[in-house]
Amino acid sequence: MPSIVHEFAWPDRVVVGTVGLPGSRTFYLQVRTGAQIVSISMDKQHAVLLADAVDEMLDELMDREGNPFSVPNTTPIELVDNDPLEQPVAEEFRTGAMSLVWDPSTVQIVIEAFQVVEPDEDEDFAAMLRAPKEPEGLLLVRMPVGTARAFAKRAREVVGAGRPICPLCGTPIDADGHVCPLPDSL
Repeated sequence: MPSIVHEFAWPDRVVVGTVGLPGSRTFYLQVRTGAQIVSISMDKQHAVLLADAVDEMLDELMDREGNPFSVPNTTPIELVDNDPLEQPVAEEFRTGAMSLVWDPSTVQIVIEAFQVVEPDEDEDFAAMLRAPKEPEGLLLVRMPVGTARAFAKRAREVVGAGRPICPLCGTPIDADGHVCPLPDSL
């Protein structure tokens, strides 16, 4: 079990946000309850996969006969959160593995984000496989279905607000331009 656990049972706010300019942004999962704020950095792909998994889970729950958990099919307007991250952003840890589960006893989506485990410099790969190190940090967030729907929507919007994508080659276009490799090969 991780030695540092940040647990939020009914957060006031849970969002994905960024610091920096498109092309060099750092993504954060930030959670707040009252004055307690935790920010963990994550890869852009973590944000996308997490948003997709949350929406997929909510859609499956909503499709159960009679929608017994009152899962909204869109983000409730009162839960829309377009505010920037709480400042200052102090990274608790960088996210490695993540898990997502449904807790029917509290009718909440549960996100577990584990701190990335860095191998010791003097440890060889075989030794690491025999006795993997436990992550030191864990962020555990429980959120109701409406908050989860709003979380997923915002995460997608934040990811989509980055650099535009070249319609020919599919790579991001930097602010100072883009040299597309495809026109030469057409």
